Amino acid sequence: MTLLDALIRPDRYPRSSRYDPAWLVGLDMGPNPLWLLEDLAADLGLRPGMKVLDLGSGKGATSVFLAREYGVDVVAADWWIPAEDAAAVFAEAGVGDRVRAVRAEAHALPFEAESFDAVVSVDAFEYFGTADTYLPYLARFLRPGGLLAVATPALTREVRDLGTIPPHIERVVGWEAIAWHTPEWWRFQWEITGLVDVTTARHQPEAWQNWLLWTRACAAHQPDGARVHGPVLDMLTEDAGEHLSFTLLTGRKR
Repeated sequence: MTLLDALIRPDRYPRSSRYDPAWLVGLDMGPNPLWLLEDLAADLGLRPGMKVLDLGSGKGATSVFLAREYGVDVVAADWWIPAEDAAAVFAEAGVGDRVRAVRAEAHALPFEAESFDAVVSVDAFEYFGTADTYLPYLARFLRPGGLLAVATPALTREVRDLGTIPPHIERVVGWEAIAWHTPEWWRFQWEITGLVDVTTARHQPEAWQNWLLWTRACAAHQPDGARVHGPVLDMLTEDAGEHLSFTLLTGRKR
């Protein structure tokens, strides 16, 4: 079995396993986005015809998955990836008629109020969503009863409780690890606003193992992959699942 073959796991991720792992690794911007999204969507209840904002959509893998697997119409918004590059991915994947690419910064979204039935963010929310004021800003773009779903890197204990960022994580991530919060932190952060009812707040099953499998494949199959991904591999190997995880969080706008 090759490292790419290890990314095909129909027993655990039947939807994701229908996608070419080489295609997915070619769109890499972080841990396997389809595994994260498939786990997240199990708590969400997406229905065909919904209008979904994929916030921090990267190179487009999650937007393709949303359109294909759940029959939703997607607006793919990202600040770092030019819209024309993402649109080319959507056209090649055959979902160009259901996914629209927009270049947008998360604090200046160019949408009307109550434009979306759901907002989904996979491995991006940690960069912009931890501020106390961000959820109230984002919620204005959801219709009443709209769904909100986030998959974001987590630690198993808060940095504040640990008293420090674990050294093997700090060497690779630096201070940004203070934004890697537990499910309990996120539940409180959202519920205290009174704007949403949190429906699930949990760790992704096998999060550390999934991250390790993905990074090994990227290191082996990307140009200069060993150099680019080597530090993350060292971090994950040293961690051995003690601290590193992903939070899966869903809620419904009141």
